[in-house]
Amino acid sequence: MKIGAMLESFHAPTLRQGLAEAANLQVQGVQAYASFGELSPENMNRENIKLWKDLLDSRGMVFSAICGDFGGHGFEDEEENPRKVTGSKRVIDLAKELGCNIVTTHIGSVPANECAKKDVMRKACRELALYADSIGSAFAVETGPETASVLLEFLDSLGAGGVRVNYDPANLIMCVADDPVAGVATLGKYIVHTHAKDGVQLSADPVTYEELPLGKGGVDWDAYLKALHGINFTGFLTIEREVGENPAADIRMAAEFLRNKLKELGI
Repeated sequence: MKIGAMLESFHAPTLRQGLAEAANLQVQGVQAYASFGELSPENMNRENIKLWKDLLDSRGMVFSAICGDFGGHGFEDEEENPRKVTGSKRVIDLAKELGCNIVTTHIGSVPANECAKKDVMRKACRELALYADSIGSAFAVETGPETASVLLEFLDSLGAGGVRVNYDPANLIMCVADDPVAGVATLGKYIVHTHAKDGVQLSADPVTYEELPLGKGGVDWDAYLKALHGINFTGFLTIEREVGENPAADIRMAAEFLRNKLKELGI
């Protein structure tokens, strides 16, 4: 397994400054948003694509994944979906040009039972699954809005393998009180990327939670990393820190935490 960092988590003035901070931590990859801002398709001509590839190459790094999240309610709104599907395809294409085959996103909350909203989400995701399949990429759904078993049933129903999973263990704990260790076995065949994050659920109704530094929340990191190793996952553990007064320091601590854990476990 490799260690990465989300560039936006550094809260640096520019993505390039975030990249410099990530390089100082000697992580092997970075993730960044391309649904808006500096890396969005409308801002990435051939010159800028080459610039970013050179920036990464010079540091011995790669994009662990590109984030193609267009916000809102994912793909729950049928009227919004044509715009979001088209935008998602553009990000998948851009990621490919940047040497990355994984685009992560949030698709909304998958209902446990069949309903009109689930059909709307399935139609959009099936189109993206087929498109990603056609170019050898993965459109990876981030875990959290529903349990692992509900997400598995939904992905199995798409009839194409291009929609995969960006596994976030903290989201499963914080949002739906699901077991992130057991969830690895449930979703294992779909996991292509992970977020290294930790947290606790404070209440179930209404759902409230707190994101915490790695090792301070509810994720059993020994069991979780062993579970990933058990499904032969060799991809990225990409550190995401969305809160905190000093996120850069938290990311540094998280990188050391993961290195030590992987060394202790011999994986």
